Amino acid sequence: MRNRSRFARRRPMARLMAVTSFFIAASAVSTGAKAQNGSSSSCQPLYLVFDTAHMAAAPMVAESLRRQGVRATFFGGNEGSARGEGSLSRRWAPWWKARAADGHEFAAQTWDMAQWRGDLPGREARFRIRPGEGAFAGREFTWTAAKYCENIAFTAERLAYYSGKQPLPLFRAAGGKTSPRLLAAAKACGYRHVEWKPVHFLSRGMPDSQTPNAAFMEQALKGVQAGDVLLAGTSTWASQEAWAPALLGPLLAGLKARGFCFRTLREHPDYQDWIAQRTSQP
Repeated sequence: MRNRSRFARRRPMARLMAVTSFFIAASAVSTGAKAQNGSSSSCQPLYLVFDTAHMAAAPMVAESLRRQGVRATFFGGNEGSARGEGSLSRRWAPWWKARAADGHEFAAQTWDMAQWRGDLPGREARFRIRPGEGAFAGREFTWTAAKYCENIAFTAERLAYYSGKQPLPLFRAAGGKTSPRLLAAAKACGYRHVEWKPVHFLSRGMPDSQTPNAAFMEQALKGVQAGDVLLAGTSTWASQEAWAPALLGPLLAGLKARGFCFRTLREHPDYQDWIAQRTSQP
């Protein structure tokens, strides 16, 4: 406990410098032309995506992305925010509008963070679903494929309304829990699911609550390769330190120093053709 207390009392600038040094020392690639996002044709693309979560760190995340010139893809759902209302409520409309102006992309989660719990037998696709937010949170329901698709579509409509930008025809299932039948149903109504490697899940929960940011990120980002999807959230978590902005900026700068650049999912080769067939570039 004493060691953790000493770490928690370290000055933010000292932590920032230590993390930055780690990423630069780990790389044989110097900064320069590659340090600018997209400035090198030979850069190795990464795809940074955010879940809306409870939005406590949303303004700091946006500022870090702006300073680093990084564009990301935000997956929206009406999760309860730290302000006491849903993250897709009218109060957050200016934030979504500003992210569209910054050039970020959007895609949908289910409206009430409805999590797949299992497939039901029968010819018609039906699923056991448990909302994680809203008036029915924690209760289990039976949804048809059409109901599940309507829930995604409603989220996409709200994102478009508040941001002024049409979301991509992609979605992320709550908790990442799916089945082949669920994915087929969503695809049939126009939505491809976006997955990520568990090792690149940058959000933090209770099991790692005592792990300092620098150690957590060093572990999470081992083996990052071109084309990887890195998942984070617009919130702070049950941990010693809030990672944005103290860590997010140095993280992005360090990855760029290693020859990586950042792209939105509109440019991801696995989804590019799918998106192009269903949307037009704004």
